[in-house]
Amino acid sequence: MVENRPWRTFFTHLVLIMGVSVIVFPLVVALLAASHENTELIGGIPLWFGGELLANFKTALSRGLQASGGQAVAPMMLNSLYMALGIACGKIMISLTAAYAVVYFRFPLRGLFFWMIFMTLMLPVEVRILPTFQVVADLGMLNSQAGLIVPLIASATATFLFRQFFLTIPDELMEAARIDGAGALKFFWDVVLPLSRTNIAALFVILFIYGWNQYLWPLLITTEEEMYTVVMGIQRMVYVADTVAQWNIIMATALLAMLPPMLVVIAMQRLFVKGLIETEK
Repeated sequence: MVENRPWRTFFTHLVLIMGVSVIVFPLVVALLAASHENTELIGGIPLWFGGELLANFKTALSRGLQASGGQAVAPMMLNSLYMALGIACGKIMISLTAAYAVVYFRFPLRGLFFWMIFMTLMLPVEVRILPTFQVVADLGMLNSQAGLIVPLIASATATFLFRQFFLTIPDELMEAARIDGAGALKFFWDVVLPLSRTNIAALFVILFIYGWNQYLWPLLITTEEEMYTVVMGIQRMVYVADTVAQWNIIMATALLAMLPPMLVVIAMQRLFVKGLIETEK
């Protein structure tokens, strides 16, 4: 018999409502600020929406802020999109093949090589940023999409997760594929890859957001405005000299910057959740 406890239900819903309110409140503030002219924000953010939301979005996308160099947001969003897609797809492809090689190929010291890959988790970008910058500069990849993407596409975490999943695939599948005459690549493409679909989707969402939110690395290797990312653009808009920041355009840009990650999460929500919680393949 299931006990009906209204007070527990009320408390649970109250906690959920409070949590959602904490998350939604900054978005509402940004939306309110983005819907007004900047002069209306001097005394504080109004408590209701204005009529300048679309105009501010258009200004941000097409012209940007003159105080920060007049860089339009649309090209910066494209740069961020290229970078996020490149990092996510690159990390997944490299991690898939590396994990497949470690699990299904027999070669000397393969365990040592895997743990060497895994130990790179102790060396994040911030720790190895100076030697990485030197390598990128020597290869002539400053102010380029390759320079933004290539140094960040290796992922020990994704390799570890794929390895752990591949170990759960029954050996009978590999033996059956060999009997049918399938080689290593065909087994990978026809068997392993389809079984990894939910894991790939979950990692793609996480890695896309990771690439989209990158700030330090793009700031270090880009000096030309056409290579700026949207996160860098927001920072340049906030810190302007000898003038008042135009918070309506800044908030409009922040909302635009949240749109692609939000669309990716919504589009891949079911596969994302399934890839995180599914244990039986």
